[in-house]
Amino acid sequence: MTENTEAPAPPAGSQTLARGLRALEILAEAEVPMTITELAEGLGVHRSNAYRILRTLEQHRFVARDSGGRIRLGPKLTVLARGVAPMLHTAAMQPVSELAYTLGMTAFVTILDADEVVTLVSVEPSNVSATIARNPGVRHPLDRGAPGHAIESSLSRAERAAAFGHEDLSEAAAATQRDGYALSRNEVIDGVTAIAVPLRLEGEAPAAIAVVHFNHPDSVDTVVAALRHAADRIAQNYR
Repeated sequence: MTENTEAPAPPAGSQTLARGLRALEILAEAEVPMTITELAEGLGVHRSNAYRILRTLEQHRFVARDSGGRIRLGPKLTVLARGVAPMLHTAAMQPVSELAYTLGMTAFVTILDADEVVTLVSVEPSNVSATIARNPGVRHPLDRGAPGHAIESSLSRAERAAAFGHEDLSEAAAATQRDGYALSRNEVIDGVTAIAVPLRLEGEAPAAIAVVHFNHPDSVDTVVAALRHAADRIAQNYR
């Protein structure tokens, strides 16, 4: 009798769920609404399979389609986002909004999730001609971009070991510790400059508050001062 050593195939339901969750991640990372063909390519599935996933997500309002049929994240995700670090979300909302409108830049708070940076709160000001979208839920590697460098600069040795598998501090994070802020360009999105400062609150994941803009600001010191003021206000609101 020959023993079957092949691993059992994962249940179909779990694969469907995984693809649905991946679809939400792809849409969150996209800079513009996507077509069903683009979503299918991102998922690596046939268009008909992507359509079935889309229909389920659409029925539950996790995604929506515009008049041209392009797909974007739906309003239901806003409700779910508030359940992630709800106290931080509440404490950050007004300071981040005022920061965005004061500087005329998209402002946001990111938090650490394993070895990635995830946007928790984001505000795009309407008092400027063009802004950069930074949707809640968007994620990128911790070792890329000003928010990631700012978060890394605030980590303990044990936290760095958990995130990176080693305790070494990167050059970018060391520079952030020295200067008190992180600045990056083209690290996450081509043509975009980001500036960030660390945000550590007891009981919350390591975080950072940041702004992004198309151009390098005329006065980095002014932007950094505004970021630090916003971080202080978030800390005060959190108490």
